[in-house]
Amino acid sequence: MIRAGRKPPTADTGDYCRARAKLAELAIKEVCIGVGTQAQSKANPKWLWKNRNAYLVDGFTFQMPDTPENQKAYPQHTAQKPGLGFPIARFTGLISLATGALVNAAFGRYKGKGTGETALFKQLLGSLKKGDIVVADRHYCSYWLICALMSIGVDICFRKHQARHTDFRKGRRLGKYDHVVSWKKSVRPEWMSKKEYASLPREITLREIRYVIDEPGRKQEPFVVATTMLELEGETGAIRDELADLYGYRWNIELDIRSIKSFMNLSHVRCKSPEMVHREVWVTLLAYNLIRTTIALAANLCGKRPRQISFVSACQYVLASWQEAHQIEKRVLLAHYCRAMLMAIGQCIVGNRPGRFEPRVVKLRRDQYKKMMKPRNELRKRLERHDNSFE
Repeated sequence: MIRAGRKPPTADTGDYCRARAKLAELAIKEVCIGVGTQAQSKANPKWLWKNRNAYLVDGFTFQMPDTPENQKAYPQHTAQKPGLGFPIARFTGLISLATGALVNAAFGRYKGKGTGETALFKQLLGSLKKGDIVVADRHYCSYWLICALMSIGVDICFRKHQARHTDFRKGRRLGKYDHVVSWKKSVRPEWMSKKEYASLPREITLREIRYVIDEPGRKQEPFVVATTMLELEGETGAIRDELADLYGYRWNIELDIRSIKSFMNLSHVRCKSPEMVHREVWVTLLAYNLIRTTIALAANLCGKRPRQISFVSACQYVLASWQEAHQIEKRVLLAHYCRAMLMAIGQCIVGNRPGRFEPRVVKLRRDQYKKMMKPRNELRKRLERHDNSFE
């Protein structure tokens, strides 16, 4: 603005904060979900899995400032003493496999009735349509959740829960380590009503496949995948490999969560009240979906897939382009500039490193400060008494 001869904006953020507080949370949420849904609806058919929409689901937690309001709405972890932890919330997101855009999300308390990942995921079922596919890890592979998805015509591709026994000698054999079996309804859980329990089928028919990643350094134990897609066109062996590959795509949501938490700074939000925390979360997710939409446009323009393009590089190009685009007044020149930026984003390809593996450990930072074991107010009073013992 200064270069254009205009008056620079004020450094006082009071007006911005008051205006931000007037934003309706529901409106921000609807815009965010609308952007993600539109990106999925306009996805190139080549990006889909067998011309079907596939979605990934997973969850994570995020923290917020330690204020009484936040603590009341989202209490800190029960293993931490009062005044030593941060309020924590649990988040579950439904993300498109094709575009990486967030289609819907839900978040709530970290602990308590109806706050688990599967309970939050049930709030998102309205975003799914008949014929869609959901891919998730074994935490979601429960009889009750599979029944809920089957009732709306949605197929699943879940890793089988470790508590369920697998015997490929039983059921209808389709091939080696590939069969169709029936799962029986178990005893009613405490959280489920008798009416809901009676409405569920006594058994469901699923297809189970087993495969092993035969690569040095990778997990050698067999993976058992359960799916409701019983009859797919093609040879049995090829279908088995395709289903294994489909579940392998689940790892993409781990990368998406990393983008949301690390690159979009959602691991620890800054607002001091639950109402503003909600607004901050949805605005962050809206920005994430807008970046994903930009990546999808660049991928379509360059003949690539959105998952091939770097999310971080796209963010950098978008941020760098704002200042230049602001100076362009003619629409024709602005259109050429935007197209050039999309072409540049489309060239930021993520490195293809097949067979890469890393140990599941982290390198600890050697912090020079001790851990806080007492509330900050108490430690401050000790400093006033010239007592430097923080144990």
